[in-house]
Amino acid sequence: MGHFCVRCGAALVPRTIEGREHEACLHDDFVLWRDPKVATAVVVETENGVVLGRRAIEPGRGLWCLPGGFVNDDESPEGGAERECLEEIGAPVDVTGLIGVYHIARAEAPSMIAIVYRGRLKDGAVARAGSEMLEVAVFATDALPPLAFSSHREALTDYFSPVARAAAEPERAGAAQARRSKRPSRARGSPRRRRML
Repeated sequence: MGHFCVRCGAALVPRTIEGREHEACLHDDFVLWRDPKVATAVVVETENGVVLGRRAIEPGRGLWCLPGGFVNDDESPEGGAERECLEEIGAPVDVTGLIGVYHIARAEAPSMIAIVYRGRLKDGAVARAGSEMLEVAVFATDALPPLAFSSHREALTDYFSPVARAAAEPERAGAAQARRSKRPSRARGSPRRRRML
């Protein structure tokens, strides 16, 4: 598919710039840079596992994923992650740390940079399916369903790695103590069972 200059309307032609071929205008200095899109996702932690949503839209309809999506040009990646959680799992989330940054190569569209965070539901918040999800559920760490995106699988692998778990443990212990001091203790459900929200 041909592209055109946004300044003069002329057809763009191949041109080598900095050792790479790009589409550029012959009449001015416009270059169609193939910049990656920036997306975020959040591993939302609960006492019984992590929150996932089953997608209601393509790509990956019917499969499970982390809440997340593209970052708008007027927001920070962390702000975009929090907004996407509100839209997709219907609940406010506190971002508590960074898991990793992942490159996603795509043949038919610009590549993506995915920034994946750890987070927790804000006090009293309950996750529920937003318009892009068929349902949401909490999954135990050893009973995850098939995921829609390889970057989410990679991020969860990193999240569950012993090094990452050890680094996050002091923060988790402090958050757990704060939650216990705010409410009475209650029996926990089985960590292996998928728990619907």
